Amino acid sequence: MNDTDRGDFRERIRQSFSRQAAMNTIGAELTRVEHGMVEIELPFDVKLTQQHGILHAGIISAALDSACGFAAYSVIDAEASILTIEFKVNLMSPGRGERFLFRGEITKPGSNIIVADGRGYAISDGPAKLIASMTGTMMVIRGREGITG
Repeated sequence: MNDTDRGDFRERIRQSFSRQAAMNTIGAELTRVEHGMVEIELPFDVKLTQQHGILHAGIISAALDSACGFAAYSVIDAEASILTIEFKVNLMSPGRGERFLFRGEITKPGSNIIVADGRGYAISDGPAKLIASMTGTMMVIRGREGITG
């Protein structure tokens, strides 16, 4: 499959992301879309922290899931969609930073099942700090009522 077979995957991903109320609620932005890779950024907001003032694991997981899911969108045909069917998150360091970057990359593309890996980074002064990783499994959906790109 080449880029012309997938149509304009960047525009499809941007439109789908704009309809994702969860990412809008937490203030996440889609900042990079490439074939097999998507980045989502999130500014620090105290409303997204847990009791110790660090970014909540649920927020980290949601952003990584979206980054991996949209990376999967970039490798499927225009008529298909994606649903996450499994993921595992490793929280490696407290989510402390001014901004956060969540990158999803395709590890194993497939016609029915796609595996993606994600990394979450805290950004402040100095180098970005790896705070979390994810491996996710996505199912390609075709012809299912109510589920479109």
